[in-house]
Amino acid sequence: MAAMMLVLALWAGKAPHAVGDSKWDKPNVTVYPAPKATANGAACVICPGGGYGFLADEHEGRDAALFLNKHGVTAFVLQYRIAQPDRPGPLLSAPLEDAQRAIRTVRFKAKDFGIDPARIGIWGFSAGGHLASTAGTHFDDKTDGDEIDRVSCRPDFLVLSYPVISTDPKVTHGGSVKNLLGDKPDAKLLEYYSNDKQVTAKTPPTFIFHTSEDTAVLPENALLFVQACKKAKVPCELHMYAKGVHGLGLGTGWKDAKDPTKWRIKPEPSVAGWPDCLIDWMAAQKLLEKK
Repeated sequence: MAAMMLVLALWAGKAPHAVGDSKWDKPNVTVYPAPKATANGAACVICPGGGYGFLADEHEGRDAALFLNKHGVTAFVLQYRIAQPDRPGPLLSAPLEDAQRAIRTVRFKAKDFGIDPARIGIWGFSAGGHLASTAGTHFDDKTDGDEIDRVSCRPDFLVLSYPVISTDPKVTHGGSVKNLLGDKPDAKLLEYYSNDKQVTAKTPPTFIFHTSEDTAVLPENALLFVQACKKAKVPCELHMYAKGVHGLGLGTGWKDAKDPTKWRIKPEPSVAGWPDCLIDWMAAQKLLEKK
């Protein structure tokens, strides 16, 4: 198990574009430090999925963090802003601001956590995969704001698990787009958040996991990102499995929080090895070398 977790608010005061005062307007990261004996200096911000309307922060947050801890990686599970009754949406730039600020915060505090500031990635599931891929294609170099804002928010690697990538109605997950951009977003906004269209040579190396059976977020999303990476000559590795419904997490399924004896999504043994493929990829990218 990881050491006692620390929750870090991303802003000392009110977050940019905050509209309420609930916990959902107060983005933060929960820190899962890697054990000192095995910590290698790598770090990853984790974005749980949930259609930008809730956060599946157990099997797509905590479980992913603990898995990374086993391999010496310090993890930061992001509570980003989502559509709620007091913040019905559209969310627009708020989740991206949270993801960017999380990366900047981790990089700014790298020395405090024993982290290499050049080995900080972001991992997202489903709509969290859209957020992670947005962070990997929409980074900037701010020169204003506080000292954290002046740190780079470019992730050094991307991990995308059954991600929403495109905003094309034929491919996308409609609920995610509605919560993020509203009922009738204009064409420029749809283009901006269709992340396969935003890949450049500066997009970080990327690992993608998806399944052909996924009907909630179609596998075409993953394929579009892979094609864009290939065109931009960005290293990209795709693992596409035949079996497996949406929301599998690490392949271990998703239990009902109210009744742990019941499965919301049953485990899929045929994809159980995909997290090991991720670790092999991270090792090949020299992300796990202890320095």
